[in-house]
Amino acid sequence: MPDMLGQLYDRALDGERCWIRRDDGEVRRLPVRRWLGGKHADDKFDSAVLELCTGPTIDLGCGPGRFVTELIRCGIPALGVDQSATAIDLARRNGAPVLRRDVFGPLPGIGRWQTVLLADGNVGLGGDPLRMLRRAAELLGHGGKCVAEFDSEAMGIRTSWVRLESSRTIGPWFRWALVGIDSAASLAKDAGLVMTGMQTIGGRVVATLALP
Repeated sequence: MPDMLGQLYDRALDGERCWIRRDDGEVRRLPVRRWLGGKHADDKFDSAVLELCTGPTIDLGCGPGRFVTELIRCGIPALGVDQSATAIDLARRNGAPVLRRDVFGPLPGIGRWQTVLLADGNVGLGGDPLRMLRRAAELLGHGGKCVAEFDSEAMGIRTSWVRLESSRTIGPWFRWALVGIDSAASLAKDAGLVMTGMQTIGGRVVATLALP
């Protein structure tokens, strides 16, 4: 998978105000401050997700690494994977072990991770949630699980072209999927996983998808 977000995403992490535009014209503010953690973090959500991560955990599309940082602080082995140079740099500054790689490329520990984390809508990476969940299943070891955030309002799978924009720059179009929680169980089944739990936290929803 190419580095879809590119330089504009890196600049957003450095503080430039950016938003994401869908090909149907819908525009949403990019929640960068939430991803960076600190005083703007969604603490209730993040804490609930961290409690679901047991054993060695790999965070796919980790961004600035807020989950990996906290897992390491709690004594849980963890690794983050992201393609953004700025995200990787921010994560490393916070003490998070991270790799700048494609989540579908070679990764350490294939078939041995106990938790694969897909937060912040990363189940929709590349516009193909089934491929994303199959990758998660491939990474998991016996008894492992994928902790994935789904959209609490969307129905079904909504795949579209999106791009990042700022007041002075327009980024390239790339594929992304908005995946409703109503699709979680069927997607999990098709990926070789079983949906064993669902938790709603402050309007956001996370599913636990276990490897049988």
